[in-house]
Amino acid sequence: MSRPGGGANLPGPVRVRVPATSANLGPGFDSLGLALTLYDDVEVDLDVDGTRFTGLSIEVDGEGAEVAERGDRHLIVTTLRRAFEAIDALAPAAVGTGWAGLRLRCVNRIPHSRGLGSSSAAIVAGIVAARHLHPHGEVLDDDAALRLATEIEGHPDNVAPCLAGGLTVAWTTPQGPRLVRLDPKVRQVVAFVPETRLATERARGLLPETVPHADAAANAARAALLVAALTRGLGPEVLLDATEDRLHQRYRAPAMPESAALVERLRAKGVPAVISGAGPTVLAFTTASQVDSMGPEVGNGWHIHPLDVAPHGACVQPDGSDGPGIRS
Repeated sequence: MSRPGGGANLPGPVRVRVPATSANLGPGFDSLGLALTLYDDVEVDLDVDGTRFTGLSIEVDGEGAEVAERGDRHLIVTTLRRAFEAIDALAPAAVGTGWAGLRLRCVNRIPHSRGLGSSSAAIVAGIVAARHLHPHGEVLDDDAALRLATEIEGHPDNVAPCLAGGLTVAWTTPQGPRLVRLDPKVRQVVAFVPETRLATERARGLLPETVPHADAAANAARAALLVAALTRGLGPEVLLDATEDRLHQRYRAPAMPESAALVERLRAKGVPAVISGAGPTVLAFTTASQVDSMGPEVGNGWHIHPLDVAPHGACVQPDGSDGPGIRS
C-alpha cells in the first residue's frame, strides 16, 4: 500500500470499503470466518491544523444511522484515535500526530447487531484509513493491524476475514492473534436476516463456562472437516455434517428462537445452515434458486440476501490508494 509523505496537513479524504463477515460457521467458534459481498463504504477526511475545517462531523446513511449521534464515541472515531496512537508508539518521531478536524461519512449496508460483523467492519475501516492517512502509517504492518483490531473487537474471528477476505482461520498466541487466509471453492451463500437485533454481549452471556468433552471433540472434528469441505468443494452432504455445532448454538437458542428454528428446518431439508456469528442472522451454504423452492421451510419475516464470498478484504477505493487493508 502506498503511503503519504509527511507535511503539515494529512491527505484526504480516504475512502475505504469493508465487507460483511460471518464468523463461527457452525463448529468453528471464535476461529473461522468468511468475508461476504455486502459492503460498508467509509470516507474519512482529517485536517491537522484546522486550515480547511475544524471539529467533528459524522454523517451516516443506511444501516445504523442513529450511531451518528455518538460523536467522539463513534466506533470508527475511537478506532482512528487508537490506530494513530499505535502508529505514534511504533514511530517515536511521529508522537503527537493528530488532527484539529475530522469528517466522517458512512454508507452502511451491513445490518447492525445481526451477526454479520458490522462492528468489525467499523474497526477495520478505521485502522485501514489510519494506515493511509498517518504520515508513518507503514509502521502499522499487517500483524500489528490484526492485533489492534482484535484488541478493540475482543476476538479475531470477524476482523480476520474483514481484513484479509476469503475464508480465514484465526487463533491467538502469547505474541498475539494470527490468521491464515484460504480460498474456498464454495462461492455462494444465502443470509437470512431478521428484523430483530441481538447484542453480541447478550449472546456470549448465554454460553456455559464448561462443555462436555464429547461435544468439544465433536466440534474439533467438524471444524477440521468444514475447512476441508469449503476448500475442496465437497458436496452439501459433507457440508451438512461439517456445519454441525455443539458448543454455542443450542445455548444461544433461547435468545433467538426463530433463528434456531429456521436452522433446524433448513437442516432437516439437507441444507447446511448455521447461526451467523452471534446471530440472529442465519447463514446457509446454498443458492438463491434453491431457497426459492423452500418457501414453507423459510417462512416469513426474513430479509433474504444471496451473497458471494468476498475474495478481498478491506481496501482503499481507487481515488485513495491501491491496496487491500491486509495482505496474506
